[in-house]
Amino acid sequence: MNYRQIIAVDAMGGDFGPSIVIAGVAEAFSKLEGTKFMLYGDRDKIGVELDKYEALKPHAEIHHTDKAISSEEKPSTAVRNSKGSSMRLAIEAVKDGRADAIVSAGNTGALMAMSKLLLRCLPGINRPAIASVMPTMTGKSVMLDLGANLTCDAEVLTQFAVLGAVYARVVQGITKPTVGLLNVGTEDMKGHEELRNAASVLSNVEFPGKYYGFIEGDDITKGTVDVVVTDGFTGNIALKTAEGVGKLSKEYLTQAFKSSPFAMLGYLLSRGAIKKMKDRVDPRKYNGGMFLGVNGVCVKSHGGSDAEGTANAIMVASNLVQNGFNQRVAAQIEQLMDQESFISVVGV
Repeated sequence: MNYRQIIAVDAMGGDFGPSIVIAGVAEAFSKLEGTKFMLYGDRDKIGVELDKYEALKPHAEIHHTDKAISSEEKPSTAVRNSKGSSMRLAIEAVKDGRADAIVSAGNTGALMAMSKLLLRCLPGINRPAIASVMPTMTGKSVMLDLGANLTCDAEVLTQFAVLGAVYARVVQGITKPTVGLLNVGTEDMKGHEELRNAASVLSNVEFPGKYYGFIEGDDITKGTVDVVVTDGFTGNIALKTAEGVGKLSKEYLTQAFKSSPFAMLGYLLSRGAIKKMKDRVDPRKYNGGMFLGVNGVCVKSHGGSDAEGTANAIMVASNLVQNGFNQRVAAQIEQLMDQESFISVVGV
């Protein structure tokens, strides 16, 4: 059978292993016509779960290994000991051209380190970034970097802007996505030198997006721009802070509704509206951290995600493959590097 795409899955990754991963694969399979799955991990454990999904079985291959990367391992240790592991074998399938994408819920640092080592970066990309789609007041935006690079120079930030803009354009369908640099203020003189240099480049070069300017933290959830660009240190803190505020808001709301019989009545009357709100910010719908900039499609699923979240991560990988994301990035980076305004600032 000729398949539209082949996706390699680290079936041993995540907090729950094959039980959740295979359920997520089955859910994604029901939405992805013409997709084959290569499942890496313990044959017996995967087989037990796969037997539950008769429609999926003919389109799934089990590649046995009893070795898996622990979520507690340091990336350097994980890479040294990675040979024959489910994560590494899945990445190697992409490297060798046997699969179009790899999805794993395993150790984030190990997955990034192995992806960089085995797949390398796309031509013209210095460092890959972790990117994810975020819910906003106006819809959705993509944010990068979320933790791969603690510090970034102007050239890397500019490359991130291209990566984010191409994603917003080809996957989200935004013709000219707006791009903002996350800063401590919106004035031109704010921020460190590399941030200001990146702003200078983006203000003067042709790239797939439209440079908006500096944005502040509250602009992320406002949806001020389609693409939020920052270094991994700032981005990871912003992401974790947003997650914490979400949990805090949920707890406060729960306490408020339980505070009196009238409050409980108010909850019963507003359940429909609350459900709509929960659906809009449901983290499962945004699961799937994309490793943009590596020479192959690699998506990280949250370790604690359920089947629906796992399926969404697989859908994210499929979207990148079907839209030819990496090929489009390579073309845009080549155009960027030829522009004088880019060369004059970053010195390449």
